[in-house]
Amino acid sequence: MAGRHANDRSSGSPAGGDAAPSDARDVRNVVVVGHAGSGKTTLVESLLAATGTVSRAGRVEDGTTVSDYDDAEARQQRSVNLSIAPLMHAGIKVNLLDTPGYADFVGELRAGLRAADCALFVVSTAAPLDGTTRMLWTECAAVGMPRAVVLTKLDHPRSDYADTLTACREAFGANVLPLYLPTPADGAPITGLAGMLSRRLYTYADGRRKEAKLGDDDALRLEEARGELIEGVIEESEDETLMERYLGGEEIDPKILIDDLERAVARGSFHPVIPVCSGTGLGTAELLEVITSAFPSPAEHPMPDVYTVHGATRNGVACDPGGPLLAEVVKSTTDPYVGRISLVRVFSGTLRPDMPVHVSGHFLADRGHEEHDEDERIGTLSCPLGKVQRPIDKAVAGDIVAVAKLSRAETGDTLSDPADPLVMRPWDMPEPMLPVAVVAHAKADEDKLSQGLARLAAEDPTLRVENNPETHQLVLWTLGEAHTDVLLDRLASRYGVHVDQVPVRVPLRETLAAKASARGRHVKQSGGHGQYGICEIEAEPLPEGSGLEFVDKVVGGAIPRQFIASVEKGIRSQMEKGTTPAGYPMVDIKVTLLDGKTHSVDSSDMAFQMAGALALREAAQTAGVNLLEPYDHVSIMVHDEDVGAVMGDLSARRGHVLGTESVGQGRSLIRAEVPQTELVRYAIELRAMSHGTATFTRGFARYEPMPQHLAAKALE
Repeated sequence: MAGRHANDRSSGSPAGGDAAPSDARDVRNVVVVGHAGSGKTTLVESLLAATGTVSRAGRVEDGTTVSDYDDAEARQQRSVNLSIAPLMHAGIKVNLLDTPGYADFVGELRAGLRAADCALFVVSTAAPLDGTTRMLWTECAAVGMPRAVVLTKLDHPRSDYADTLTACREAFGANVLPLYLPTPADGAPITGLAGMLSRRLYTYADGRRKEAKLGDDDALRLEEARGELIEGVIEESEDETLMERYLGGEEIDPKILIDDLERAVARGSFHPVIPVCSGTGLGTAELLEVITSAFPSPAEHPMPDVYTVHGATRNGVACDPGGPLLAEVVKSTTDPYVGRISLVRVFSGTLRPDMPVHVSGHFLADRGHEEHDEDERIGTLSCPLGKVQRPIDKAVAGDIVAVAKLSRAETGDTLSDPADPLVMRPWDMPEPMLPVAVVAHAKADEDKLSQGLARLAAEDPTLRVENNPETHQLVLWTLGEAHTDVLLDRLASRYGVHVDQVPVRVPLRETLAAKASARGRHVKQSGGHGQYGICEIEAEPLPEGSGLEFVDKVVGGAIPRQFIASVEKGIRSQMEKGTTPAGYPMVDIKVTLLDGKTHSVDSSDMAFQMAGALALREAAQTAGVNLLEPYDHVSIMVHDEDVGAVMGDLSARRGHVLGTESVGQGRSLIRAEVPQTELVRYAIELRAMSHGTATFTRGFARYEPMPQHLAAKALE
């Protein structure tokens, strides 16, 4: 390709990618996305090796890749973190942001999308196109993010390039077209790529790129496919005469077509397809050319909304190295030797080592992150390549760098000039829906547990930590089992805190099953000091939400006025503890105090509190107890073909389906009310049922009686 940015480029930089660019036009921030196992990390390794950033491409199987440097990633042989791999090509610094493909780590993916200006969708030619990738494409299309499609694993025994290309075009749209024709055809191993516009063939048979002569059969195939690409490019051209000239038989200058193609890619209206075989290097040069020539620089990407710390909209901030400082922490982690390291995208201004910054954290109070505004001084700046931090002297608008010693900054926080503090609204994050109850493994762990979890929550916005006041459990809300495993591994390895998982308790409640009379008698004599309190009550259930209704019908002063309040206090205390060994709180009852007896010396406040509690327990034993379970409003977004299965599953969970509605793009919204006891593992089970394409939200609705057979088990 010709260079849309050819006049903008610097004269060159070291191959390692650790030079600090001086202009946003010399930067490309590219997020690499795709399903788990599609070959994202291997693609990044191939690009690093092709540009000389690393001497040899690492392997996921060997745990030697630049991106997957975390111990957990090496053990699991999959990405669990967002990582950055900078490289230099044609004078452009390319920040490749490698993201996990597994749904449990979608928080890392969304951080990568925020930090990037364009996206590479990696699709394996050896596996079907998955629903999650389709959803992500639609999400990127909604915000106009420029995208290209990379077809990988061309050397796999089950690779089918033609079928995968067809599937991508059906899923992503007609403006998804290949720029290169793989050769040879007819199922033979692909060893070369022929440029559709240039008509040049480059082979990679021995792992080196060489220009070769195009065979007659391949030339015929190229001409057949070339026409569709040219028409697709012309449709995006600003020159309205091109189509008429082309249809009239005029040979359009390839340079004109390439310039129009690059402009269309940059504005996100055309999406090139590039085949890449990471093992042989096939397609890496072509892909790098698309990234540096067609993808937009940060200066061309829209700025996020900017506010003052008081909430007023701030206009006029642009991607300018000389502008006001505006940067965002897209990821934070802790290194055992260096301490806190923050991955920071600079949107405006220039960041330098040891400079003071204002740290603003807003808009996340609903996720348990308190709003904060404070000043601190940053440490060193570095250009990270995996676990290696290479010091640099500045970071200009558009670049992504690692910042040391930002001890107070959390993921999603904004960095700005203390004299002109600003804040950006954090990117949207999925709500964690899998509850995991944990307890400290030992006393030493208990002392450090809260601090360790607070640090994890500051690093990972998709983790929510809850101390449930009803069940008295410490609950971690996560995105799935794999997310949970990684969090607990980090808690142990980074902060030395070990925990055990215990079953999640749902906050059940109890109420009386019927009306009953009872007598509470607390009479004791010990060492000359006695306790004497007797009360007679009548107790009955009330409608939901009534709480305790206490009625005094004592006549004739059988119980002195000061002790009537003591009886009520004892009943309330017993209600909080429950009347069964399971210890669920009792709610919604009416207690009528009818009569009682006192002693002139031994009656006391405590004696009548005990009598009231004993009376309620006797009433519960006589009348029986009904357990109440909480129901949640649940809204499930699901593909139309999965609606029947999801609704059937909701019925099996004793849910009440309230209705469904189509929301377009082949998706429906199901609303239901479901017992919380049936939702403990629903995040995992819904994902399996929908192949990872369904999402849901939940919120408390009300309490309802639990079926007797289930209540009996709960009381046990």
